[in-house]
Amino acid sequence: MDAREADYAHFVRTRTHALLRSAYLLTGDQHLAEDLVQEALARTHRAWQRLERPENAEAYCRKVMYHAQVSFWRRPRVAEVMPADFEPDRRRGADDPADETVQRVMLRRALLMLSARQRAVIVLRFFEDHTEVEAAQLLGVSVGTVKTQTARALDRLRTLVPDIQMLAEGGR
Repeated sequence: MDAREADYAHFVRTRTHALLRSAYLLTGDQHLAEDLVQEALARTHRAWQRLERPENAEAYCRKVMYHAQVSFWRRPRVAEVMPADFEPDRRRGADDPADETVQRVMLRRALLMLSARQRAVIVLRFFEDHTEVEAAQLLGVSVGTVKTQTARALDRLRTLVPDIQMLAEGGR
């Protein structure tokens, strides 16, 4: 194994978990996330010899991952059936430690109810802390599209999960 291949193997070992976490947030499904990361790593491997600096490999791989997800959005879709009701049981007390877990589950379900584009914008803007311009570049869309999708996604999340404080405070 030459030095470049060893660098790639090290990159895969050290960064796959972080890539999977981001991919899961983009796709909302563990299996789709694994497929997305596998595709991005395969494309990164094909381009490995062309990368000028191996330390930029994660940025390259993430961009490949985002573009692959955008390509997935453009494919024909089959209608999804969404869960009808995911309101928490209101009988629990205010000091119940399970409330935080319930809120996380509700937020996850609400995120899954967003369109793929809206979910991707929310992940890039609020989970990975990218600016609107960076998110637009990564997704290959205009800044206006990022702004529109962000606003629509936050409005939808506020409607679906009105109890979550972070959404009530402007999406922080």
